[in-house]
Amino acid sequence: MNKIPITIVTGFLGVGKTTLVHNMLKKANGKRIAVLVNEFGEVDVDGQLIAASECGDDDCNLIKLPNGCICCTVQEEFLPSMLRLLERKDEIDHIVIETSGLSMPKPLVKAVNWPDLKPHITIDSVITVVDAVGIATGEICDRERVQAQRLADDSLDHETPIEELFLDQLVCADLVLVSKRDLVDDTKFEEITKIITAKARPNTKIIPVINGELDNTLLLGVEAFAENDVDNRHSIHEEHHKHGHHHHHNDDIKNALLEYPETTNVKALVEYLKRLVEAHEIYRIKGFVNIPNKPMRMVLQGVGARFDYYYDRPWRENEERKTCLVVIGKGIEELKSLDKSLV
Repeated sequence: MNKIPITIVTGFLGVGKTTLVHNMLKKANGKRIAVLVNEFGEVDVDGQLIAASECGDDDCNLIKLPNGCICCTVQEEFLPSMLRLLERKDEIDHIVIETSGLSMPKPLVKAVNWPDLKPHITIDSVITVVDAVGIATGEICDRERVQAQRLADDSLDHETPIEELFLDQLVCADLVLVSKRDLVDDTKFEEITKIITAKARPNTKIIPVINGELDNTLLLGVEAFAENDVDNRHSIHEEHHKHGHHHHHNDDIKNALLEYPETTNVKALVEYLKRLVEAHEIYRIKGFVNIPNKPMRMVLQGVGARFDYYYDRPWRENEERKTCLVVIGKGIEELKSLDKSLV
């Protein structure tokens, strides 16, 4: 009784988690929602976007976890943050946790059973967001590509990080949202639904979503009490830990920061970034762009060859104006500068 419900929003990089959380806050209708964001990268892009949402910078209960993966550091990162939130439990109706795209949800579910937390919180649901286009094009679950990677790398003793993440996030879900539904046809969506159904737990509800728009009555108040059902949420990642295997999901996925005073031609910048994606194994690009003589800050986000950009708010008086992009992928440590004609 009187436990604060928690919704965990998980899913791989760039699937649309932040957009979903942003819309949940816009449609809060007086419900006091606290948000905990687990970011991967030197710039807190997702946290800034949520803080700039309709709830307003001052009214949002927003806590940011800088560690890109809380699956193995949940006690060091998650527990202190939750305890800080619980100090203000009378001001909170619901907590939404947006995990990094590189995080596993099950350790968070298990953490709710810790003595310090169990009397105060419960898992309302685990929501896994899946990119329809990513599945349709094989970006996430192209098994032939996965097997080829394994054969080429003698150090891998289990499935590749992306495949492992995808499976663990699906199996833990109470609800699966298929984002970017408008970008695939009905036949392809049926194929996607079959892929998800085969991997997820039985009777997991699958809902298509466009632009993260979904009524909060479907997202909040699920009452799954997932912490009481943790044993039925199998984790490949946990199995490797039990058997003493080393895991690679954060060892070889890195982030590089591209930072420049300004960008005069955003279209040329996007074309350059697309060439960058073709030449390297890049999973996600996100950040802010400073267009000279424009009062508004531009947000730029990219997954694969798909990029979008838009103005989100005015630059603040005391804010440093600059182009700042986080690139997440493998073998990207040497990405230090863009073509000078783009900045």
